[in-house]
Amino acid sequence: MILNHIWGLFAHPVDEWKAIDQRHESIRFALTHILLIALVPCAAAYYASVHIGWSVANSNVTFLTENSALIMAVAMYLAIIVSTFALAYLVFWMAKTFGADPTFTQSLELAAYTATPVILSGVAALYPELWFITMVFLVGVAYSVYLLYAGIPIVMHIPEERGFIYASSVVTAGLIMMVVLMVTCAIIWTNGLGPEYM
Repeated sequence: MILNHIWGLFAHPVDEWKAIDQRHESIRFALTHILLIALVPCAAAYYASVHIGWSVANSNVTFLTENSALIMAVAMYLAIIVSTFALAYLVFWMAKTFGADPTFTQSLELAAYTATPVILSGVAALYPELWFITMVFLVGVAYSVYLLYAGIPIVMHIPEERGFIYASSVVTAGLIMMVVLMVTCAIIWTNGLGPEYM
């Protein structure tokens, strides 16, 4: 069950990776996992931007229109799903270089479960203070990186030494992907497709 995996990844990650590897669940299960947990930060960001408001450096509280917040939440949801699939593809594509031979389902499982902490850190949007959201996001990223390093040798069935280099390559590619996503968002916003404020 999805909630069992989430709890296991936080409570006993190495054992949970072994359980995930032994079950060999279908691609539908990994897809359902990512589709459900991606709703959490999107719903939190929507609610916060429409009903709580945002403030940066003690300035006035800013609200988005419901329509604008909904568009941004949907865009965020799609970005999370596309990013997870891109990460899964990177894991799958790099596998042979490091002596692994996974199925795409295994790669998607690794990407989906590794991304879980950073995605769930989006719930911090319910307390819309920039310092708080930044701290929670950094903790989520750090734990996701830890899960990746712990999970790659188990799921890919390779030695830990090779798994470390493999995971480092995936982290590097993931960081580049994140920068590309941020630059894309900045370009979109500066070209008049940004949010509408109340």
